[in-house]
Amino acid sequence: MYYFTYGSNLSKKQMRERCPESKPRLIAILPNYKLVFTDWSRQWRGGVATIKRFSGEKVLGAIYEITESDLRRLDRYEGYPQSYGRINVIVFDDNNQPIEAMTYIKTGQLKEAPPSKEYLAIIQQGYRDWGIV
Repeated sequence: MYYFTYGSNLSKKQMRERCPESKPRLIAILPNYKLVFTDWSRQWRGGVATIKRFSGEKVLGAIYEITESDLRRLDRYEGYPQSYGRINVIVFDDNNQPIEAMTYIKTGQLKEAPPSKEYLAIIQQGYRDWGIV
């Protein structure tokens, strides 16, 4: 199964710890969505990443291949189904080839909130891990 990540799970170190069987595969783009930070996380002391539909925007992220046991671990970390839901998306690789993947999206009333410096640093490290920036 393919998992599209756009937040702190871009960090290859974090994904190795959370999902030891996962395999990093490729950089991907999710069209017509926008990356936003919402809610307030006690763990991260600030807003957390999610995506919302937004025509003309795109979210840069990455694809991991994960096992069923990885999915169960991710569900726990993401607070599925209370905090985050799962959706199926079509993302595109650098050759514009479509790839079906699962991703998480924040549930409930979304109120934007700035992320903590620590949380943002993990996401930025993930971008560097993948060579996105």
